Amino acid sequence: MTVHALNDQEVRLLRDEIEMLMAERQKLLQVVGAAAVLVANLDSDALPQDQDTIDAAEVLAESLNNLSEESLKDALEAVRAEFDPTAQQEESRAV
Repeated sequence: MTVHALNDQEVRLLRDEIEMLMAERQKLLQVVGAAAVLVANLDSDALPQDQDTIDAAEVLAESLNNLSEESLKDALEAVRAEFDPTAQQEESRAV
């Protein structure tokens, strides 16, 4: 096998790997976007008082907060979610 043939095969394998990673990224963005929407709409007073549930909600919220703004934006776009400033203002007034 020639060097050129090996390079073509390596390029094809790398291209396939990148395509697989991009598809996986899209799936992960959808999961993160759905989780962000859930957290944004969650009434913390309605959470069960089970400590495991509270701990899981805190881990999820902290994980979302640790994302870069760009990643979170991409995730919300993946689930076609939009920020609603009016709802946020109404929610902050209710508290």
